Amino acid sequence: MTVRKGKKLTISIQEHMAIDVCPGPIRPIRQISAYFPRLSPTSSISEPLSPNPAGFPSALSPGGGASMASSGGLLSPVLPGATGGGGGGGGTLSLMSSVDTSIEVDSCDSDDSTSLGTLEFDLLYERAASSLHCTVIRAKGLKPMDFNGLADPYVKLHLLPGACKANKLKTKIVRNTLNPVWNETLTYCGITEEDMYRKTLRVSVCDEDKLTHNEFIGESRVALRRVKPDQTKHYNICLEHPPPLPSPSAMSAALRGISCYLKEWESEQQRSLEERGRLLLSLQFLCASSEGDNDGQPAEGRRNGLCVGVRRCAHLAAMDVNGFSDPYVKTYLKPDLHKKSKHKTAVIKKTLNPEFNEEFFYEISFSDLSSKTLEVTVWDYDLGKSNDFIGGVSLGCHSQGDALRHWVDCLKNKGKKVERWHTLTNELPGSIYHD
Repeated sequence: MTVRKGKKLTISIQEHMAIDVCPGPIRPIRQISAYFPRLSPTSSISEPLSPNPAGFPSALSPGGGASMASSGGLLSPVLPGATGGGGGGGGTLSLMSSVDTSIEVDSCDSDDSTSLGTLEFDLLYERAASSLHCTVIRAKGLKPMDFNGLADPYVKLHLLPGACKANKLKTKIVRNTLNPVWNETLTYCGITEEDMYRKTLRVSVCDEDKLTHNEFIGESRVALRRVKPDQTKHYNICLEHPPPLPSPSAMSAALRGISCYLKEWESEQQRSLEERGRLLLSLQFLCASSEGDNDGQPAEGRRNGLCVGVRRCAHLAAMDVNGFSDPYVKTYLKPDLHKKSKHKTAVIKKTLNPEFNEEFFYEISFSDLSSKTLEVTVWDYDLGKSNDFIGGVSLGCHSQGDALRHWVDCLKNKGKKVERWHTLTNELPGSIYHD
């Protein structure tokens, strides 16, 4: 189309869109499989597949047009055993086939197929002390994580299910090595036999980076029910990638049978979020008529009452920004109409494992004790604002689990101290959380 001088070329919006969008004849959109043809088992030997459909420019064709096809084109499939140098069906194995094969062979260079290393450690559960000891010995052949081909590894321990920050233990860092040796023992206190049955120990190896976030190398999970009490169990296992979290939304029709398991797993996760640490308590009912007691006090000098000993806490939840808490413990004997049963320990600064070793006495008869409930709460002290509630436990005839067993053992064994670890929860029925 020619345009004379002095005349303005006018183009409609339809023509403008057609020029910009459709500069040429419309051709079918090619699929990626057209560039990488595969010989079908039912195809004819005498008719090789052509990757260039009719009407497509030879310059854009991966095979390079007819000249490429005549010389044993790049994408022309040739059967094994075919010989000859000319024509469209002869020639040796095509270059593309060899390249494709090499890609499939070398495609395993990924994290899934790379060895992460091995870890050697021991586990020992002491039933009398309610403690779990993990001795991290060494690791071998760890995956390089730094630019120098080495790593700065350390080991972290977590108890699952449970609050990760509250029960995390960590070894020292060994610099610039793929075969670190630690020989370090990490101890969990307040581990009951129920915990050993239902909890899992997660042992993970990480690489420490000063400028960026620490990198994860690998992990291993051990069911604690496999560890026998008072017997050391040795482990030498390969590190693995963390398992993917189950998602109910990702289930297909074939996996609907595990919906009950997923509901149980979700409820277990909810219970794990309620655990806020451990508390070691001792209960002793002192009777004036009893003889022969551990404290050596004469019988006529004692009064009837309940002696509550607050020994220590372990793995408390961190409530302050520095990753610690300033914990103290309060005790109540309820119902308390006159609010005179409150006792409070001293505040221990900047710790998640405080030791109190304080005792409080409640003067009460044995018959009245059956209708009472001992409430023990742990708080984080904050200067200038309200204190934070960490967790608590309620002991009485209406309690459950370890709390009920501890209370019954105290009532059965008059004059004897009965110690037991308790799990702190973030909810106590009928309690008001204020200090």
